[in-house]
Parts: sequence; structure tokens; C-alpha cells
Amino acid sequence: MPSVPATPGKKRSGRAGLVAAVLAGALVAGGTAGVGGAAIYDALNGDGMGGGANTPATSQVVDAKAPEGSIEKVSAKVLPSVVKIEVTSQQGSGSGSGVVISSDGTILTNNHVVELAANGGTVTVDFNDGTSAPAEVLGTDPLTDTAVIKAKGVSDLTPITFGKSSNLTVGQSVVAIGSPFGLDSTVTTGIVSALDRPVNVGVDQNGAATVYPAVQTDAAINPGNSGGALVDLNGNLVGINASIRSGGGATSEDAGSIGIGFAIPIDEIRPIVEQLEKGEQATHAQFGISVSDAPAAQNGQNSVTGAMVQEVSPGSTAEKAGLEKGDIITKVDDHIITGSDSLVATVRSYRPNDEVEVTWTRNGEEHTETVTLDSDAG
Repeated sequence: MPSVPATPGKKRSGRAGLVAAVLAGALVAGGTAGVGGAAIYDALNGDGMGGGANTPATSQVVDAKAPEGSIEKVSAKVLPSVVKIEVTSQQGSGSGSGVVISSDGTILTNNHVVELAANGGTVTVDFNDGTSAPAEVLGTDPLTDTAVIKAKGVSDLTPITFGKSSNLTVGQSVVAIGSPFGLDSTVTTGIVSALDRPVNVGVDQNGAATVYPAVQTDAAINPGNSGGALVDLNGNLVGINASIRSGGGATSEDAGSIGIGFAIPIDEIRPIVEQLEKGEQATHAQFGISVSDAPAAQNGQNSVTGAMVQEVSPGSTAEKAGLEKGDIITKVDDHIITGSDSLVATVRSYRPNDEVEVTWTRNGEEHTETVTLDSDAG
């Protein structure tokens, strides 16, 4: 499921693509408001609705006495923990969403939401009660599209309750909360449509792919929802909304919810968040190989679905396991590998030094080894 980079001022017709669910605001001197390699770009319409930065914050009225397990109850619990994030720089402005994870202002969001502020930009957080505060970026991890920021001069905030994305099941009801199109404190609901969906939303400046095993949902997720909360019916955080499938293309004129949205599972990024909070560099598990999709069947030959090894790094876990160029990896533990993105997403769901069972084929013969995953630290 490849991503389609956004192209300002041009429409792409007849193609569906993945776009980051972040709302870009006013463009500066004809330039682009760069908020991530696969982000949506948009010019301000002038009516206060096209750009998130011009939409005033509102305090939502919710029913705190609603029955347990109802959407009303979930909303009452979670809305105070979800914020709108506005970012400005010399390159432009944009807005997205975030989730409060500490009472003194630590907030979890997507890297592509705050990426615009990397070179001297400003970040402002708008809270559910109508107040706002400046914020600083504590750390970012482009590979998982994760960022942690800290609002300044705040206290007594309501941190969200962390759940477990590993407990999710297909068909389970979920609620998405964020600031689509700058409309803060917006609640939408749906179900978990699929789990472990490999989603590739582009590459970082070093050419490494941002790929994660997403929670797919039909809850409406739109530009500006990026970094917001996906919660279960107990109001527990199970994912960070990050991207959508666009039916018409990757420009903001086309993009919007078609019932296919993706959230980064919270279990995957909690260790990353802890590292970023401490000011540490994020680390990830790896095999030490480069891969491509296994080739399709040719000349009447049978094909094997999986990720084909293209290169094995010396001294890596893959080399120690005996993997060679041309091998096709078909499983990691119980995860079926359907291609290169599938393998990358699956490996990133683990942590360095985790033991996994890897299955691959070579010349029609199946091999299985238990290996200890490498780390990309350093």
C-alpha cells in the first residue's frame, strides 16, 4: 500500500493514496507548508474553516453521567486529554492533534505534526477548556512518526489512560478524538476494521521508511486528526491516529475520510515515547537486511509470498541465522509476511533483543530459526 506524496496545486486523478492526517494552513510566499513527506497541503480559504489555525477553540458540553461503555461516557473521559496543536515557521503553518500523557504538560503526537517547527518554528497547544500555551519539542522519531512535546507553564492537566492495542479485536468499537480541519474536540466513532495493516507513509531524510503495523478503523479521520487519540469504549488509549486512505489523490482538495483510517498501535510506541520523554534517541529492532517484495510467478512457476532478501549486513542477526540474498521471509512468529512493508512493520512491532522465530524459503525448501533482534542504536 504505497504512499503518494502531496503535490501543491495539482490534483491526482484516478489514484488512491495514503496521506498523513494533518491539516496544513496558510502558505507563505507561494511556498509549501511542509509537514511531512506524505502530508496534505492546503491554502487558507479565508473563511476560517480551511485552515486549522483560524478556528477558535471551543469547550465541549458532555454528559459525565452517561452510562459506562457509551460514547458519551468515553467522550466525557477523554476530551480533556486531547489537544489541538498549531505549528508555525517561516515555511508556513499547520495544525494537528495531540494526547496529554502527564499532568504537567507532556503531550504525545505525530512527528509530521510538529516537523514544521524543527528549524526554529513555534508550537502552541490549545486545550479542551479553551486555554492555550506555548510548547517545546522534547523529541521526535520519524521511523514511527512519533513525537513528544511539552506545554509550558501548565499543571493539573488530565492525562489519558493507556490501554493495550494487543487486546484489540476486529469489529470492536473504537472512538477517534482530535481536531479535523481545525475543529477541535471532535468525536467520531467506528470499529476496528483490521489489525497489523502495514502502512507506509514515506521516508525520512536518511531514506528510511516510516512503516508501522497499523490499526485500521472506519471511524472518520480527516486532515487535522493526526496525533489524536483512538480509544476503546473504556476510554483507554489504543492508538495514535496518523494517516488516511484517500480516494481521489493526495492533495487536500481530494483528501478526506472514506472510512479507511490508520492509527499507530500504542503498544509499539510506548517504549519510544519513554525514550523521547527522557531526551534519548529512539531505538528500533532490526534484522540487518534490506528486502523487496517477492517476485510474482513467471513462466508458469509457482511464487512464494513474502519479503525477498536483497542484502545481508555483516555481523547482523540475519547473517548469524544463515539468511542469504534471494531468500524469501514468509513468517515472523505467527505473523504472515506478505511483502517488504509487512516485514518492516512486523519487526518494528518488537523491541531490540526480543527473540523471534523467523521462517523463510530457499529453492523451495523451508527454514526456521529462532533469532535475537538487533538494535539500530548508534
